[in-house]
Amino acid sequence: MTRKKFLSLFFVTLVLSFVANPIFAQVNEPEIRSVAGDTVEFINYNGPHAVINTLDQIKSIGTGLGKVIAPNRDASTTAGESNRYYVIHAVDPTTEEKLDADIMFIGEKASVDHINNLRHIIASYLVAAYDYSEADAQTLAVFITVYNAVYRGNMEVFQSRYKSVVTDNLTAAHAGLALNYQDWPGKSQIVIPLGSTAGGLGTVDTTVISDKEVIDSMREEEDMGIEDRKDLVDIKEREADQAEEKAIEAQEEAAKEVEKLKEEQQELREAQKEATEAKQEAQKAQAEAQRNPKDEQAQQKAEEAQQKAEEAQEAVEEQKQVVEEQKQVVEEKQKEAEEQQEIADQKREEARHDRAEIAKDQQKLIEQGYSDTEGVFGLNYIDDEYSVLVKLDKTNGNLLKESPVTVIRGRTIVPAGENFMAVAGTNSGNGAVKLVLLDTVNMEIVHQSNEEASEKSVLVKDGNNYYAVIKDGGNWLIGKYNAELQLQMKSKIAVHETTPITLTESGLIVTDPQGVPRLLSYDDLSLVNNKNPVKALNEK
Repeated sequence: MTRKKFLSLFFVTLVLSFVANPIFAQVNEPEIRSVAGDTVEFINYNGPHAVINTLDQIKSIGTGLGKVIAPNRDASTTAGESNRYYVIHAVDPTTEEKLDADIMFIGEKASVDHINNLRHIIASYLVAAYDYSEADAQTLAVFITVYNAVYRGNMEVFQSRYKSVVTDNLTAAHAGLALNYQDWPGKSQIVIPLGSTAGGLGTVDTTVISDKEVIDSMREEEDMGIEDRKDLVDIKEREADQAEEKAIEAQEEAAKEVEKLKEEQQELREAQKEATEAKQEAQKAQAEAQRNPKDEQAQQKAEEAQQKAEEAQEAVEEQKQVVEEQKQVVEEKQKEAEEQQEIADQKREEARHDRAEIAKDQQKLIEQGYSDTEGVFGLNYIDDEYSVLVKLDKTNGNLLKESPVTVIRGRTIVPAGENFMAVAGTNSGNGAVKLVLLDTVNMEIVHQSNEEASEKSVLVKDGNNYYAVIKDGGNWLIGKYNAELQLQMKSKIAVHETTPITLTESGLIVTDPQGVPRLLSYDDLSLVNNKNPVKALNEK
C-alpha cells in the first residue's frame, strides 16, 4: 500500500519491549500531516533497541485484545492490562443517539514507538475482534490513527459524536493519539468509532474516520495518501453493496410479515364475528331466563351462553394483541430496510465523491512532476473484473499517470481516433456498462454509448469499425460503431451475451443464445445463409 506499506515491513524490527521503555536515542522518520493549516508530524523512534520483536509478536498484542472482545460485542467490556495495552469496549444498547466506540489505551509500560507498528496492533485487533480481513484492517488502522491525531484533545468533537459511555472514559489531555511516540505511553486514548457491533464490514464507521479534516491531513503527505484513500473507497463500496443486500432481505421479510399480518387480521375479524354472535345468544338466553325465573334449565342455559360470550370476547382481545404485535414486526422490518438502504445510498455517494477527489489529486501529482513526459498507454490489473488505463514513461517504465476510470472490462482498449475505446462500467447502484471513449490527456471519459453493453463483451476493431455485444430489450445483439461511438447498425439476430467476435473474409463469426456459431454479413449484420449449423452443439 504505497511507501507506508514498505516502511511497515521495514520497521517490524523495531522494539516492543514488554518490560520497560527504550532509551530515546534519536528521533526521525516523520510522517507529515496537516490539520486546519497546521503542520502535524508523527514522530517515531528509529534508534537502537534492546529487544527485537517480529511482526507476529507485534500483531499478537492486538490479536490478544480482540479475542477477548469478540464474544462480548453487544455489551461493555474490557481487555488487556491498563499499564500496557488496554481496550474499553464502550457500548450502550439503550440509546441509538451518537456512536459507540472502542478506546485503545497505550499504557505507561507500553513500548510501541513507531506509527507503523501501532497500526499493526490496531489492525490485528480489528481482525480478531470483528472479523475484518487483514487488508481492510490495515486500511482502517491508517485512517484511525490519522483521525485520532487530527482530533487529539478535542473533547468538544468527541462529546458531539459519541455516547457518554465513551466520553466518560476520555480525558481532554489524552483523548486521541499524541504525535510524538514519547507521549504515547500513558497519554494516548485511541478512539475507534463503531457503526455497529455485528462484526465485518460496517463495524468501524468509515464515514467518521474519513471526514474532511482527516482527508485534508492525508493530502499533506508526499503521495497525498492516494493508495490508502482508494482502499477506503473500495471498503465503502463494499459496505454499500452489503447494506443494499440487507435492505432487500429486510424488505422481502417485511413482505412476508405483511402477509402474516393479513392472516392475523382475518382471524381477528372472525373472532369478532363469533364474539358478536355469542353475545347475541347470551342476550337471548338471558331474556328467556328473566321471563322464566323458576325454569332452572333456562337459567343454566343463560349462564352457559354468558360464559361463552365472555370467552369469545377474551379471544378477540388476545387476537387484537397478536395483530398489534405483528404490526410492530412489520414496522421493524420496514424500518430496517429503510435504514439499510439509507446506509447503502450514503456509502455509495461518499465513494463517488471520494473517487472524484482522488482523481483530482492524482492529476495534481502528475502536473507537478510528469505532465510533459512522453509515455505509452496500457492497462493495469485492478481485480478479476476490472482494469485501469495507465501511462508509463517510455524510457524507464515509470508510472506517469493513472486514469480515474477504474472499471474497464474485458482487459481490452483499442485506439479510436485521438482517444481509446473500451467497455467500462458497473451494473450496481446507478451505474451502467457501456462503450466509452477515454482521452489521452486526462484519461477521463469524454463520450459514452447510448446503448448498454454486456459486462462480458469483447471489443473488436476492424479499420474504422468497432464491434461489441449490446443490449436491446431482453436480447443481446452485435452493435457496430464508428470511432465517435455512434451506433451504425445492430445484428438481425440475438447472440450469446459472452459471444466471441471473430473477423473473417466473409463476415463476423458469433455465437447465438443456443451456442450455435453464426456468420453475420459485414453489410448489415444479417445472418449469412447457413442452413446446416453445427447440430452437435444443439444436441449437447
